[in-house]
Amino acid sequence: QVQLVESGGGLVQAGGSLTLSCVASGFTLEHYSIGWFRQAPGQEREGVLCNNIMDGRTTYADSVAGRFTFFRDNAKNTVYLQMNNLKPEDTAVYCCGADAFCSSLISEYDYWGRGTQVTVSS
Repeated sequence: QVQLVESGGGLVQAGGSLTLSCVASGFTLEHYSIGWFRQAPGQEREGVLCNNIMDGRTTYADSVAGRFTFFRDNAKNTVYLQMNNLKPEDTAVYCCGADAFCSSLISEYDYWGRGTQVTVSS
């Protein structure tokens, strides 16, 4: 079965850290660009970052640059989102997507997961 499954979300105090995982089954992530997205209650989904498989570069949203870091573990067919210095405004459902190209719309990705909840308390 081809799927992406996120995990690692939870409740954390402001200033804390979490690392989210996105594991693939049925296909190999190292061949794909990866986008992380988030959606807060009552708000539209926004792109957090995209790692472009073509040049290896990761582009971060201004709101998370310097606090969030993307990395891969190809041996585990997993990608990660390390989040430091979390703020209450980071509270959202986070999901990952995989595609040949980066896009601002998760619907344009070949595969995406259901997401994991991150809640940051003040």
